[in-house]
Amino acid sequence: MPTYLLKLSGEALGGDAGFGLEPAVLQQLAKDIKALTEQGVALALVLGGGNLFRGQNLAQSGMDRVVGDRMGMLATVMNGLAMGDFLSQAGVPNKLFSSMAIAGVAEGYHRDEVRDLMQQGTVCILSGGTGNPFFTTDTAACLRGVELNVDAVLKATNVDGVYDADPKNNTQARKFDTVSYDEVLQRQLGVMDLTAIVLCKENAMPLVVFDMMAPNVLQDIAAGKSIGTRVVA
Repeated sequence: MPTYLLKLSGEALGGDAGFGLEPAVLQQLAKDIKALTEQGVALALVLGGGNLFRGQNLAQSGMDRVVGDRMGMLATVMNGLAMGDFLSQAGVPNKLFSSMAIAGVAEGYHRDEVRDLMQQGTVCILSGGTGNPFFTTDTAACLRGVELNVDAVLKATNVDGVYDADPKNNTQARKFDTVSYDEVLQRQLGVMDLTAIVLCKENAMPLVVFDMMAPNVLQDIAAGKSIGTRVVA
């Protein structure tokens, strides 16, 4: 059974506005995830929380960084609750976990339980980041992907892959179909933060960067089609 970890930014859940929660986006995601699981794919989700709260921004204004990051972790739990509800409405079995257990809301993350549920067809939503301040949800996604031994980490973005320059500002920017982690680090391509990239590199974890809004993109990735950019060790 193919296994993937899908990383979604909080801003993506906010739709065009980039903040709050856009029901149409959640409905489409639930539909796409359902189609993926019906193909026999085991899936875990890691969600960001930037659509609801950004602790780093407040830290720059004087708030204690640890406090701000804890608030950001709670924002990812809120996004996980919303995503889980829309998956349930679509008939997709799912369960919310958090790196910090919240009684009556989210069970504490346990790797073996998550692996078993994924193999049974349950989509596992992994919220709360790593459970520690100073780490991004990108790092959390790569960490969980390595722990769960998935086939690849899938990073959904608003562009169709990794470029050698910002394609929004440079029409001559060249898209990579495949790129090595070494080149990502050397050229500072900004795929993910440094900790996440090094974690994937050291564990030879493939990373696929793709446009979340492309039609049937998750099913195409699962079918082995060349989608977005594949980052490899």
